[in-house]
Amino acid sequence: MIEYRKMGRDDITSVVAIEEESFATPWTHDIFEHEMTGNAYAHYVVAVQEGEVIGHCGMWIVLDECHITNVAVRKRWRGNGIGEGLMRQAIALCKEMNVRLMTLEVRVTNHTAQNLYRKLGFQDGGIRKNYYADDHEDALVMWVEL
Repeated sequence: MIEYRKMGRDDITSVVAIEEESFATPWTHDIFEHEMTGNAYAHYVVAVQEGEVIGHCGMWIVLDECHITNVAVRKRWRGNGIGEGLMRQAIALCKEMNVRLMTLEVRVTNHTAQNLYRKLGFQDGGIRKNYYADDHEDALVMWVEL
């Protein structure tokens, strides 16, 4: 059974490991440490299976808007609905906090993620040219009104 909960500082090492297997330019331990201790807008949820953190979703909530910063799931757990569960947790948190709009960027080639976001009601908003630092791939901006 997958448990979803607020991320704590003790989860940072596991979250960084997931970042490293998921992204060409992963966030570091120091970045997550700052997010947890120095960024009042940052909120993170993790997915846990038998005590192991297997996914995370980060967001910055400012007033009534939310920007999803990262969503990642351990490779061996992908395709099991964990990403959807994390996003549903993020949406629920946003609704509790009276957020009216959520937005995110996703690689234009990441059709799996785009399909998940569309399933959750996100719409295409535009293209950010050369958005990703590692290969200059464009990002699709997506958004949803809650």
